[in-house]
Amino acid sequence: MPADQVALAVEVFRMLAEGTRIQILWALRDGEMPVNDLAERIGKPGPSVSQHLAKLRMARLVRTRRDGTQIFYQLENDHVRQLIIDGIFNAEHAGPAVPAHHAGALVGAVRPVGKSDPRRSAAGGVS
Repeated sequence: MPADQVALAVEVFRMLAEGTRIQILWALRDGEMPVNDLAERIGKPGPSVSQHLAKLRMARLVRTRRDGTQIFYQLENDHVRQLIIDGIFNAEHAGPAVPAHHAGALVGAVRPVGKSDPRRSAAGGVS
């Protein structure tokens, strides 16, 4: 991998190493928001959120769109969206409970007693 790409990747991960920025990116995963709505959503002061957004924008993790006097922030692209989702989902695996993103997959997965999992082979492994 070229050194400039490594340096850019390091910068991206450095930007992600801060809780408020993670909350901002998570809030933006489903669409754009103005600063005041973001601040309210994550429970942080507007000026603090603005400072974090400026850093995220310089790192090309978010972009802006102006509508009159209001500026809307959104994730830069689908790669950023997937990166934040995967990071949060991976963190959920560190806990003792079933990760929240798997909990929905378990609904309807309960089998009657005595029924075997059709994915299991005769040798007892999952196919």
